[in-house]
Amino acid sequence: MAKKYSSKINKIRTFALSLIFIGFVVMYGGIFFRENFLVMTIFMLLGLLCIIASTVVYFWIGMLSTKAVQVVCPNCEKPTKILGRVDMCMHCREPLTLDRTLEGKEFDEKYNQKKNIDRQNV
Repeated sequence: MAKKYSSKINKIRTFALSLIFIGFVVMYGGIFFRENFLVMTIFMLLGLLCIIASTVVYFWIGMLSTKAVQVVCPNCEKPTKILGRVDMCMHCREPLTLDRTLEGKEFDEKYNQKKNIDRQNV
């Protein structure tokens, strides 16, 4: 069974979006404890913390996105950004790399890990 890959930027954005929904669900969970002010307040604050964490993650990926290398995908010919040694096209999920030693090899996200970089250079 083939793995479903997506670009790293999209993965992080999806995580940040899920934090927003988790925050709303936790806040709505606090409504069930209206009689107990302390428990309701704890649920509301936990939901707020999830939403604040989402804002931080969105800011972080925005800053990271400005450092990403922008390339034109050879498959769909749309501009996309690459983070790390290997990444996927945001539009068509074509495996992309800027590392000439990885061209033609099977796509694997492990190429972005530090320990795999050291092994390949030896």
